[in-house]
Amino acid sequence: MSGQTRPVRVLRNLNAKIAAVPMILTTLVVFVGGTIWTVIYSFTNSKLLPKLQWVGTAQYERLWNNDLWNAAIHNLLFFGVMSMVFTIGIGFLLAVLMDQKIRFEDTFRTIMLYPFALSFIVTGLVWQWILDPGMGLQEVVRRMGWESFSFDPLHDPDTVLYGLLIAGLWQGTGFTMCLMLAGLRGIDEDIWKAARVDGIPRWKTYIFVVIPMMRPVFITTLVLVAAGIIKLYDLVVAQTNGNPGNASQMPAMYVYRYMFTAQNLGQGFAASTMMLLSVLIVLIPWAYLEFGGKKRG
Repeated sequence: MSGQTRPVRVLRNLNAKIAAVPMILTTLVVFVGGTIWTVIYSFTNSKLLPKLQWVGTAQYERLWNNDLWNAAIHNLLFFGVMSMVFTIGIGFLLAVLMDQKIRFEDTFRTIMLYPFALSFIVTGLVWQWILDPGMGLQEVVRRMGWESFSFDPLHDPDTVLYGLLIAGLWQGTGFTMCLMLAGLRGIDEDIWKAARVDGIPRWKTYIFVVIPMMRPVFITTLVLVAAGIIKLYDLVVAQTNGNPGNASQMPAMYVYRYMFTAQNLGQGFAASTMMLLSVLIVLIPWAYLEFGGKKRG
């Protein structure tokens, strides 16, 4: 009997390997090959078309001496830190509330997760309308009698990033909540019973017991949120298009501008390489914590 099942297993393994070939080729050719190609041509003077005219690190020197790029990096850092703190913080609080075995939990979870199903373009356009002073929230409140109410974040350079942050949190918090809720549901019920028997307050149980046990969930959520922030493009284009001035400019917009509008591929490739480096800075610590820790264990 075992002799008959062995050829079947071998055949299944062979079929699985054959089925994985297109994915492997796509990964090697499109992603790895495209990445190497981008890095190589970032050291060239490519303009409208790529050409191997080496200029060393000149493109990177131009990049970091460009006020537009520096403004984009500053905006990304501010938006990124605020977004990670609030997305993970609010998502965890919502997950804690949802974990209290409330009625209609499935309905509330669906409602909270629904914005994540929308594209950033739709989200940006919706919140552009909501935050518009002429027909959005400000106008609605003024019609209710509060004539002095003013709320126009998207047209003020000092507050435009907060307007983007509101839209980003609205879309991403529900997904974070679901990840955190899955982590909370994975906590052994005996831990909660032991904490109650020992008289430990519930908030202390969350801070000193539950959160450390959910470290892999927090790390995974942090990586997903950070990766989304680094490549942020469509939300900004839909809401502000980088305005007012360069107050909401982002690195991805800089890449698009130089590669497709200014027709300066070398500069666009250099900016793309720096964004790739940012992604690696996020992924390498995550991989070390996830896989290095398991090996040590």
